[in-house]
Amino acid sequence: MERPYVLHMFTPGKQMSPFDINMAADAGYQIIAPHSECSLESITGLTQDTIFSRGPKGVARTGIFIGGRDAVLAADMLERAKSAMVPPFVVSVMADPSGSFTTAAAMVACVEAALLRTRPDGLKGCRVVVLGGTGPVGRIAGVLAAMAGAEVQLSSRNGIDVAEEAAHQTATRFGVTLHGVSGGDRAAVRTSIADVDVVLACAAAGVQVVSAEDLAFAKQMIVAADVNAVPPEGIAGVGVMDNGKPVPGTQAVGIGALAIGNVKYQTQHRLLVQMRDAAKPVALGFSEAFATARAFLAETSKTS
Repeated sequence: MERPYVLHMFTPGKQMSPFDINMAADAGYQIIAPHSECSLESITGLTQDTIFSRGPKGVARTGIFIGGRDAVLAADMLERAKSAMVPPFVVSVMADPSGSFTTAAAMVACVEAALLRTRPDGLKGCRVVVLGGTGPVGRIAGVLAAMAGAEVQLSSRNGIDVAEEAAHQTATRFGVTLHGVSGGDRAAVRTSIADVDVVLACAAAGVQVVSAEDLAFAKQMIVAADVNAVPPEGIAGVGVMDNGKPVPGTQAVGIGALAIGNVKYQTQHRLLVQMRDAAKPVALGFSEAFATARAFLAETSKTS
């Protein structure tokens, strides 16, 4: 009998995301086993239970998915799972906590594609502010933008101290340079967007972080991207379906939540299929998600 494709899904939370379970099923995994309330310390044991039970041939049809809501913890769990493998008992592993790795990858890839229409260097040398920058999507979007050569500030509505702590922790963990900036009130938000090229809105659903009045202060903004699909829009004037549409009252173009969401969906699907079909085990994090999102956008640009 042919061995089934099995995906073990580890999360520190009380339940695994139904979204991710559906995505795994659509990617061809036949048996999907969620494991909740997993700690970093438990990952070694869970991983070794996963790899040793199927034999060297069975591991080729076995994968591990790491969820949760903490981007740094998920990255640590990914590394812990990789280090727990004992060749030839090695399986593919992917991390995407709360969809943050694939969402951030899609967001930054879409912004880069928009910039490349007028800037040959894309994000390199751009000044970027991430509003809602202390959440999982915001942190990873900031890391990816910094890796692409941008000067990045993470903003927090809880003030400069929280923003600087998140920037320091995230930058130290992932080896990039990030700065903190306050988004604690309207004046702070307006100051933070006044001299940047790119605004990334990664705040909670239904929260507008940039109003129509605020946009008057964003005189140098080239691209505004928003992952909030719940009204009101996170950035006034950026509709959920917008993909390069001019933002009223500015010189910028906007990229909306559903335009980003389509790329996020395709990116996550491709990574899960890659895990399932890989001839050799793969480890997939936000860097691989970014490369996949870039590749998808390059393909679609050739056919459009």
